[in-house]
Amino acid sequence: MSENKSFDELLLPVRNDIDRIDKELLKLFTERMQCAERVAEIKRKAGIPVLNAAREQVILDRVKKEAGEYGDSAVALYSAIMSISRARQHNMLKSGGVLRDLEQNSPKTLKADPRVICQGAAGAFSHSAALRLFPGQKPIFLPGFRDVFEAVHNGAGDYGVVPVENSDAGSVSEVYDLIMKHRMFIVGAADIPVRHCLCRAKGTGAVKKVLSKHEALVQCSAYLAAHDIETEAYSNTAAAAKFIAETRPEGVGAVCSAQAAEEYSLEVIAADIQNTDNNCTRFIVISREAVLPEDAEKISLCFSLPHTPGSLCHTLERFALLGLNLTKIESRPIPERNFEYDFYLDFTGNVHDVQTLALICALSDEMPRFSFLGNYKES
Repeated sequence: MSENKSFDELLLPVRNDIDRIDKELLKLFTERMQCAERVAEIKRKAGIPVLNAAREQVILDRVKKEAGEYGDSAVALYSAIMSISRARQHNMLKSGGVLRDLEQNSPKTLKADPRVICQGAAGAFSHSAALRLFPGQKPIFLPGFRDVFEAVHNGAGDYGVVPVENSDAGSVSEVYDLIMKHRMFIVGAADIPVRHCLCRAKGTGAVKKVLSKHEALVQCSAYLAAHDIETEAYSNTAAAAKFIAETRPEGVGAVCSAQAAEEYSLEVIAADIQNTDNNCTRFIVISREAVLPEDAEKISLCFSLPHTPGSLCHTLERFALLGLNLTKIESRPIPERNFEYDFYLDFTGNVHDVQTLALICALSDEMPRFSFLGNYKES
C-alpha cells in the first residue's frame, strides 16, 4: 500500500504538468481553428480551393525537422490538425455542392413495380438476389454483365442486380469497371448464401466434365479436383444448367444451385460441393439515379489519391475521427494510366448525417478523381 502511495506521489507532479500543457494546447488549438475559419472567409471571397497541398507539405517538413527525435510523431499530429482545419473550412464553404444537391433532391425510396434486369438465366444466384431485393417481381435475364449495365443505362430497365464480391473468390472486377464506365449508383445490396450442386441430365452417365461460371468452378475446386472432373467455364451457372438440360451431353454435367437444378429438371448427384460452408456472394442493385433512404446504412465511394507519402493513411484517419467503420477497401488500376489506382471504399454511415455529408463533400473537392457511388440498405 505504501509503495502504491509513493508511486502516486512521484507521478502527481508529472500529471500536473501534463494537465497544464493540455490546457495550453487546447487554448492554442482553439486559436488555430479560429485562424482556419478566417482563412476560409478569405478563400471564399477569393474563390480558391480549401486544400493547398504545397503549403501543408512545407509546414510538415518544417515540423518534422524542428521536432527532432519526435519528428514523425509531430508530422502525424499536425496532419490530423490540418485535416480537422480543412474539414471546418469545407463545412463553412459548403463544399461539394453537387453532392449536397443530390442529398437533398434524390428520391428516398425505390420505384414501385420496377423493371429488374439480371445476368444469366432463371435459377441463377442473381435470380435469388433479385427475388430477395424485389419480392414478387419477374426479372428480365440478359447474357452478360455488360448487357445488364447497358440495359439500365439505356432505360430498358429500372434496376440491375449484379454480383460484386464472393467471400471465397473475391471481387468481380468487371462489375466495378462497368460501374465507373456507366456512372451508375448503387441503391441496394444483399448477401446470398452460395451452395453449389453437381447436376446432370437424367440418364447421361457418370459426370467426367462440368460446365459452370468460372467463379463457381473456383468455389468448388476442391471437390472437382478430388473427383478428377474436368472443368469448362460457361457464362452463368443457371445458363450452364439450362444448356445441359436442353442438349443432354453424355458425361457432362453442370455446377449450379439447387434452384437451377429444379428449374431445369436436372438430377442432383452431389449437394453442397463448395469449398467452404459459409460461402456467400454480395449482390448490388444498380440504378441511373441515386436513391437515398433516410435509414440507409452503407456508403460506397471511389476515389484516387495524390502521390504523396501517407495520403491513404491521412484519408482513412478522417473516417476514424468521425467514428465511421470501414467495411471494404480495394484498389483497381485506372485504365490507360500506368501504376495509378482508384480506391473503392465501403463504410457504414448515412449521407443525411451532417458530419458524414461534410466529409464526403470535402473529399469530393480534394481528390483528383472522386465518385459517390451510393448510400443504401443491405438485405
